[in-house]
Amino acid sequence: MNDTRMSPLARSGVATTASQNRVLRNTYWLLALSLVPTVLGAAVGLYSGLAQIMGQSPGLTAILFLAGAFGLMFAIQRNRDSAVGVGLLLLFTFFMGIMLSRLIGFVLGMGNGASLIMMAFGGTTVVFASMATLAGTVKRDLSGLQKWLFVGAVVIILAALANIFLQLPALMLTVSVLAIGIFSAFMLVDLQRVINGGETNYVSATLAIYLDVYNVFANLLVLLGFIGGDD
Repeated sequence: MNDTRMSPLARSGVATTASQNRVLRNTYWLLALSLVPTVLGAAVGLYSGLAQIMGQSPGLTAILFLAGAFGLMFAIQRNRDSAVGVGLLLLFTFFMGIMLSRLIGFVLGMGNGASLIMMAFGGTTVVFASMATLAGTVKRDLSGLQKWLFVGAVVIILAALANIFLQLPALMLTVSVLAIGIFSAFMLVDLQRVINGGETNYVSATLAIYLDVYNVFANLLVLLGFIGGDD
């Protein structure tokens, strides 16, 4: 009689695949859930007047944004293995929604603002779907791109901070175009890492992919407002 029992190596492979699928599934669910506090945060920023206040003090807002974002990201990573990490992640996305309200309020002030926001959301969805498809089909390990993308992201942040004072439309447009490309590539790398089992914690995975999606959406909205906004 043939022994049909799985070998330890085969069982290990099945367990690994199941674990990777679980992390990916939980990441997608938590990413979808994170959009809810983001929308709520944007609404709070718009209707409480915080968006207008941030618009009057862009330098102070940038400092608040960096301190709050990096502080919460540090706390999330420290608590990523517990339910506290999930709660902190949702708090972080609420905070990011508030920070986004200034841009959304500016775009909504345009004649076609609502349609521009929907276009930015649709474009971000297309980018995410494309990167997710590529992440599952590209065989080459793309993790080596991370250090170059990180350098690019730092340059973009510094240029964006400088433009708070310079107020150069051409620089703003350049930063937005580069940011869309860099964070789309980050999205591909982060998704591939989860799919291939390089990331085993779904809270950390969600945080990374959320930041990619957030930055693609925000910069796509800036770009659309710059080239297609009606006064």
